[in-house]
Amino acid sequence: SRMSIVVGFVTACEAVPNKDKLKELKVDVGKDDELTIVTNAPNVVSGSRVVVATIGSKVTLNGEAIEVKEATVGGVKSSGMLCDSGMLGWSGGGAGNAALVPDSFSPGDKPPASRPRMDGKTSDKKEEEAPALSAKEKRKLEREAKKAAKTATKPDDGADDKEEDGP
Repeated sequence: SRMSIVVGFVTACEAVPNKDKLKELKVDVGKDDELTIVTNAPNVVSGSRVVVATIGSKVTLNGEAIEVKEATVGGVKSSGMLCDSGMLGWSGGGAGNAALVPDSFSPGDKPPASRPRMDGKTSDKKEEEAPALSAKEKRKLEREAKKAAKTATKPDDGADDKEEDGP
């Protein structure tokens, strides 16, 4: 089957010399050789799981269907491009930011049809690292949030109370 748009794992991320914002990535897409891809996406680091349009795949860029070809960007040969949410038809996710997927996706996987949750819900590993708040801590946070909300409202905060009481 021909490679097309797949999940990639960024194994290295280096700034391209003398090129503002450009980064040279090494990306594992589940094949023998890692791809070198140049991107200006600000949200990519080593360890990111990205969505890669490999050479020969078709993507929509600014409303135009283009075929991804090997290109030289900033003096570096780039074998593919990172997709942003718009190219994948995901809602949300800024244009120009690389579309990211959680750790549950492996290199070479097909990307999800819509933007995945990136809060670690898919991976048990993350759950253990962040212990749940106790009831006491939750209450303290809620109190602080309420206090902050009070100071944030305008002096005539009588209007807010009426709406909540209903008829």
